[in-house]
Amino acid sequence: MKLNENVKICFLGDSITEGCGASRPENGFVSVFGRKTGAVAKNFGIGGTRIARKETPSANPRHDRCFLDRVDELDADADAVVVFGGTNDFGHGNGKLGTPSDPATEEYTFYGAMRSLCLRLIRRYPTKPIVFLTPLHRKSEDATVNEIGLPCHPLTDYVAVIREVCREFSIPVFDLFAAAGIQPKIEEQRVAYCPDGLHPNDRGAELLADKIIAFLSAL
Repeated sequence: MKLNENVKICFLGDSITEGCGASRPENGFVSVFGRKTGAVAKNFGIGGTRIARKETPSANPRHDRCFLDRVDELDADADAVVVFGGTNDFGHGNGKLGTPSDPATEEYTFYGAMRSLCLRLIRRYPTKPIVFLTPLHRKSEDATVNEIGLPCHPLTDYVAVIREVCREFSIPVFDLFAAAGIQPKIEEQRVAYCPDGLHPNDRGAELLADKIIAFLSAL
């Protein structure tokens, strides 16, 4: 994919996409991506949001604006869409991970919601590139109880579902969990890239932008 001023890319995501962790919005990875490539980088990140629907409302209604409901808000004339989510499904969702047989109509499980999201995106952009990014490592990734006190699968299981479902729909995946070069369990990398153990700071956002640029350029 040629990345230049003639290309518009929509980034659908959560707080990392929105720019949380950076010193200012212009230093979030989406803005850095736009400056480095010249492309029109449209930011559709909303902090606290998940891919799957939540069975009971969150304290903040904004957090329940799941990815599924926001597909139609993306620019219809986008040349590509990048989806970056899953960490909040692990962190504070109350839906189940689900099973490989969950259909796209089962939007309260991560498997089903991923299928529904893929279908919604393909139907909206049948001839345009769609790319998923897996969650980054986070300091709490091995937790067995999530932030709202419910039992949860490890983050690696959510990464695996994203890869599995995208393979089913022939959607490219950039596995940031494997290749971002950010592991907050290592103190030196946490301090350098994501001081809170999850959200990239300015340096982490630039690293992320560079990695995504290289991946998209190779498509």
